Amino acid sequence: MAQSAFPNQAPVILTSLAGLIVVWAFAAWMGADPTVLPGPFEVWQLILSESASGELPRHLLATFRRVVLAFTLAMGCGLVIGIAFGLSARLNHWFGPWLVVLLNVPALVVIVLCYLWIGLNEVAAITAVALNKTAMVAVTIREGVHAMDPKLSEMAQSFRMGKRTRLRHVILPQLWPYVASSTRNGLAIIWKIVLVVEFLGRSDGVGFQIHLYFQLFETAYVLAYALSFVGLMLVLEYGVIGVIERRAVRWRRAVPA
Repeated sequence: MAQSAFPNQAPVILTSLAGLIVVWAFAAWMGADPTVLPGPFEVWQLILSESASGELPRHLLATFRRVVLAFTLAMGCGLVIGIAFGLSARLNHWFGPWLVVLLNVPALVVIVLCYLWIGLNEVAAITAVALNKTAMVAVTIREGVHAMDPKLSEMAQSFRMGKRTRLRHVILPQLWPYVASSTRNGLAIIWKIVLVVEFLGRSDGVGFQIHLYFQLFETAYVLAYALSFVGLMLVLEYGVIGVIERRAVRWRRAVPA
């Protein structure tokens, strides 16, 4: 059974994060100006007060919902495109340059265009985020298909496996490490893009709150909302993605050398 990486590494992870907080506290003490860099205690007090008022949970949930929807859409489309391009040299030859174009279009341009074309709504926000990530997932999965063991493909052909059986038992197990990598990178990138989307055109979410407190020059509130979502992402990183990654490489450890 796959296990989370967090229990085994918890002491090291917590010690490392505690060291980061100590560095932050020291920098705040040296600066001696809470309007520029407030200390951890001041930010923690704001997190507690915003949580008690219900504002922090509401905005965290709004951002998290957008992250989940955009991530699901980007991973689903990227997985299909990546496998198709990896298995078909003709598709990759003709449409591979499209991926290169999408990879190099700035995220801000995609966000602005989606808002202009679709409107300042949830559909535009989620579409913009998903478009920014889909090409990256597709490229990663495509390279994973190219890196697959040809002997396993030959075996599948010898046993005359159907397309679905081949996909389930030959292709996907070899692609798990690339899927796990795309998952980790996807969450890390998507939530940052979601903040920009909310900063530019949403009325709720962590990005909206950061925009609000940026205008008010409230550094402590900016840090409180940003670090709250970072904390949520850390839980996902070590409590969820770690499980996926361990599962992804388990089959390799089971194969005798």
